[in-house]
Order: sequence, then structure tokens, then C-alpha cells
Amino acid sequence: MKDDLYAHQHEAVGAFQFDESVVAVFPDMIQRSVPGYQTILTGIGELTTRFAQPNSNLYDLGCSLGAATLTMRRKLEHSDCKIIAIDNSPAMVKRAGEYLHAYHSDVEVDLQCADMTDIPIENASMVVINFTLQFIDPDQRQVLLENIYQGLKPGGILVLSEKIHFDDHNLQSTIENLHWQFKRANGYSELEISQKRSSLENVLISDTADFHIQRLKNIGFKSAGIWFQAYNFASFIAIKS
Repeated sequence: MKDDLYAHQHEAVGAFQFDESVVAVFPDMIQRSVPGYQTILTGIGELTTRFAQPNSNLYDLGCSLGAATLTMRRKLEHSDCKIIAIDNSPAMVKRAGEYLHAYHSDVEVDLQCADMTDIPIENASMVVINFTLQFIDPDQRQVLLENIYQGLKPGGILVLSEKIHFDDHNLQSTIENLHWQFKRANGYSELEISQKRSSLENVLISDTADFHIQRLKNIGFKSAGIWFQAYNFASFIAIKS
């Protein structure tokens, strides 16, 4: 379905939520809103082939409709691995289950409706957080990432994709406008862009790229950096020694 959630004037724009209405249009929404999204999914598949270890767990935290889970499952070369996919939206988990059951695979997927901050990370060779950390309370992010680091096996990888911002005002303004132009080119009106921006205010709280990298290194990752960026959307990798 086409994303037209903000195509009409709302008397009051409420805070963005991953409810039934968003789930119905989510594939269209993310493709038209996040530059480079498909490239990131392709990269996650390639990273799965390289970093997934036999008899280990792979986690998709904030799995939404399971796009990263499906990508990892297709590229896994070890059938003794298990993918644990977590999302706190019942509507997302329900639809993700339908997508996952539509494709046969010998790889087990444990799909759970839960808060990712409550999930223990164990025996993990790969953890993916695809545009989800930005919706978590900033005070909880450090603890979550520390939990992931502790649960990763040596040689394991964290893939973290996020919307970022820039401390330099001119740079922030320029790149933000490039993103809005990307959305215009994908058919969103000025009203849709404005109302969506209002709905995400105080819900999506971004960090700078430097802050992300320094936090990952402070936690213990010796190797951490950006592997892909399009405008103000970046995907980071952090490898545990």
C-alpha cells in the first residue's frame, strides 16, 4: 500500500507510532523515506556471509517487518544458526511472521514481541539494529550496546544503521534539505514532509556519527566506523576482537 498517512491535513499531528496504520504502508514508507535502504539490506546479507559463525545466534533488534531477518536467513551458510528477531510493536511482529512463513528455510527464526532492552544477547556472532536505536530513550542506549558487546562472540559484528545529525549548522541544514528533496522526488508533498517531521519530533532522537563511533569504541569495540552513508542516514559496523 502507498504511504499516504500524512497526505491530508491533520488538526493535531500526534507522536509517530508503529501501529497498524504504519505497518500497512511501511515497505513503501521506508523505501521512499530512507536513501540507500536497499543497499544497506544488501550489505547486511554480505556481512552475514562473512561474519556468521557456526552454531551461533544472530539478532535482529527492532526487526519491524523482518527485512533484515529475511536477508540474513537467505545468506546464512550455517543451518545450525538461529536468528532471534525482536520488535515491541505487536502489529509489526504479526505481519513479520506472515512474511517469514511465506519463504521456506532450514534456519530457525525466533520472532518475539518484546522490548529489545530486556533481551539477553547470548552466543551472538551478528547483531543488527536497523534504524531502531534512534527511537530508544538516549539514557538506555549505552546499556543496550554494552549488553550486545558482552553477548557477542570474538569476531562477532554489530551492524547499526541510524539517522544522524551534524553539529555544524550549515552542514546540517544542507544535508537535511537534500533529504527532503529526496522525499519530494519520491512523491511526498510539502504537507506530508512537514507533518511527518512534526510527528517524529521528540520521538526520533539522533546522534552524530562521531558520537556513535566513540561510544562503540568506549564500550570495547576496537574496530568501529561507517561502512555506508547517504545524506543523513548512516550504517556503522563494530567488530569485537
